[in-house]
Amino acid sequence: MIRTPVNIIVRSGYRASAPHRRSVNTLKDAVMALRQPAWHPPPRQIDQPVLKIFNSLTKTKTEFIPIDGSHVKWYNCGPTVYDASHMGHARNYVTQDILRRIMSDYFGYDVHFVMNITDIDDKIIVRARQNYLFSQFRNSATALSADLLSQVSEAWGSYVRENVSKGLPDEEKPSRGDEEIRWPQIAGLARDQSRKLECLKRDEKFDMHFTAADRTLAAIEAARHALSANQSSGNTALRLIDESRDILASALDKKLQDTVTDQSVFRSLAAYWEGRFFKDMERLRVRYPDTVTRVTEYVPEVVEFVQGIIKNGYGYEFESSVYFDTGAFDSSDRHDYAKLEPWSKGNRELLAEGEGVLSSTSGRRSASDFALWKASKPGEPSWPSPWGPGRPGWHIECSVMASAILGDRLDIHSGGIDLAFPHHDNEMAQSEAYHECGAWVNYFIHTGHLHIEGLKMSKSLKNFITIDEILQRFTARQLRLAFLTQLWNAKIDFSESMMTGEVKSLEVTFNNFFTNVRAIISQARAHEDQSDGEHHHNDAERELMKSLYDSKTAFRVALCDSFNTPEALKVIRDLVSRINIYINSSGRKANVSVVEQSATWIGDMLRMFGLGEGQASEIGWGQEDEGAGGVNREETLMPYLRILSSFRDGVRQLAIAKNDDALKEILKLCDKLRDDDLVSLGVALDDQEDGKALVKLVSPAELIKAREEKRLKLDAQAAKKAAAAEEVRQKRLAKIEKGRVPPEEMFRPPNVPEGAYIRWDECGFPTATGSGEDLSKNQQKRARKEWDAQKKLHEEFLAWKKEQESVAGS
Repeated sequence: MIRTPVNIIVRSGYRASAPHRRSVNTLKDAVMALRQPAWHPPPRQIDQPVLKIFNSLTKTKTEFIPIDGSHVKWYNCGPTVYDASHMGHARNYVTQDILRRIMSDYFGYDVHFVMNITDIDDKIIVRARQNYLFSQFRNSATALSADLLSQVSEAWGSYVRENVSKGLPDEEKPSRGDEEIRWPQIAGLARDQSRKLECLKRDEKFDMHFTAADRTLAAIEAARHALSANQSSGNTALRLIDESRDILASALDKKLQDTVTDQSVFRSLAAYWEGRFFKDMERLRVRYPDTVTRVTEYVPEVVEFVQGIIKNGYGYEFESSVYFDTGAFDSSDRHDYAKLEPWSKGNRELLAEGEGVLSSTSGRRSASDFALWKASKPGEPSWPSPWGPGRPGWHIECSVMASAILGDRLDIHSGGIDLAFPHHDNEMAQSEAYHECGAWVNYFIHTGHLHIEGLKMSKSLKNFITIDEILQRFTARQLRLAFLTQLWNAKIDFSESMMTGEVKSLEVTFNNFFTNVRAIISQARAHEDQSDGEHHHNDAERELMKSLYDSKTAFRVALCDSFNTPEALKVIRDLVSRINIYINSSGRKANVSVVEQSATWIGDMLRMFGLGEGQASEIGWGQEDEGAGGVNREETLMPYLRILSSFRDGVRQLAIAKNDDALKEILKLCDKLRDDDLVSLGVALDDQEDGKALVKLVSPAELIKAREEKRLKLDAQAAKKAAAAEEVRQKRLAKIEKGRVPPEEMFRPPNVPEGAYIRWDECGFPTATGSGEDLSKNQQKRARKEWDAQKKLHEEFLAWKKEQESVAGS
């Protein structure tokens, strides 16, 4: 404490006289006057929004509260790698990437993002075996033979009975041996749209099965003709085999699956498609997970996990397999089964799909019970366990790997909505059974379904689109924009009109905005040391700054509202519109600093969504990383310098020549520089009212496209004008041609029928009809009118003829 004179007097106990006391009080008041006055916090005008997430566990938007401060433990269900990644994968993983970026890059959470790779599964096993057996069969075929043809024909017949027949009415289903006899009727049914619809109702894969069988039968018939013509080369055999691949692979697997004992067959297929998956994700600009787990790397942990579930009373063994006891779990006071979709507990179709095509239902205490550990049959990969050789069940893998990396509590678990039941419900059940906890996951977020042109994507519906195929038509940015314009947990209908309409329009809006702003900033930088004596911060600028801060608030509100990206994009788009209005109304007096601040924030937010290419901090989307090392000045500058030098040469030569049309030719050179030379370098010059061009850097492809569109438009206008002129010319020629006959001859043969008139006057005007009667007054009047009109036309003809002779003579 500071010892002031007052402090000393008071603490010493000194008793002063009245005058002295008055003096002390005066001094005390003076010291008190030097103290800071009391401070009161300002009243809060607006409550800051908090992040709420639509939680599948509650079917409502709930406030997000991480377990450990800002550290977020997030597990995302990865792919089962047995085939090419498709649009369903793009919808799921691009959307999850957007949410992850918002959580980490916008809200600032420290996210640990874990994703698994299912590299052993019934689908992988079947596909790997089929590929392996088909490849062996194909390699062994050296020539077309009756035996090979018989094998393919037998496989075809089985396929028709077992697969095509699923969609046929009972009276149309062929029996063994008469498949080919009945095929014309089946083909007729399949090509009748109304009857085919009935078949698709019985089996949605009917069209796919029919197509495969029809193609194979055509190959069989071609092979028969080849054999009868003694054409049995190896190429002929391979054509038959390749055209029958789908049918042969399935038949070979049924017959020879037990012979596949090399486990590398399964590992190599999964490794190949995993590599392709991550390449596709990289092309879609999906960030690599912080941690990637693979089932085959965690089999010992799976065995231990299953043992723990059995120990806690929620698992049982049957014939070397282990099942989860959903009844025991659900009846426990601490647990509930199927938290996500309790209404789906008895859905046998979903339960069977979750178990896989190679699973057996025998030995289960309840239809809802599911495999934790599957005893391996011949032709399947296996690992040792206390229950015998086997492999993990599908659901257990995520529980084990997520627990191994993130522990016994997760903040977020994500995946596609189609996984909610039974996969995610089973995951939670077995995890809570192992950890003996009430809630293993706090927030479950599921991305919505993807439909193509209104229909569920399916190979059988022939609307199956791989990521590789879609990226040949649209860019990764356009796909991401498409997903951003839809709520992450809503069904999205992906369509051509959506991509070429809303998405394209949005991309063009942002592209044009960034192009203009960069040009304006560049122009201002070139003259930033010059002041016009005005501050340029008036009502319009204050209003724009207010719009920026209001937009930032609205943007946060939108993202706090369960990641409402459509609304967030609308906020950005509206701000772009307001900035454009400000720029257009202010012209050269625009406050570039205000514009730059707004554009910088817009670019930052778009890059935060993953729309930017690279991490550049420039105005705009960002750009591709050009890699390490310096810029080659010669390669960069020489194309521009050559054009500049060529332009200078042209202007200089015209000035030296001093021709009468030099100014006109210089203007032509200027237009050529703008419309041709600079376009290929991605430079756009926009002429302004003050005579100074606004310089823009734009994609050369965009400028060339715009130039060609302008040229085509001008050509179309010119063609239309030329056609109109030609039409006028033809009408004039027709009129002139009509005047070729002199009026004196117009009423004489051959210009009138023979015998129409028998007398004429000296001007060729008729006076009597062919019957000898004088022309009536009306006839004379009508004929006189025609004669006068022809006289005028003939005079015009003679004038035109004289003009043509004059032109020819010169």
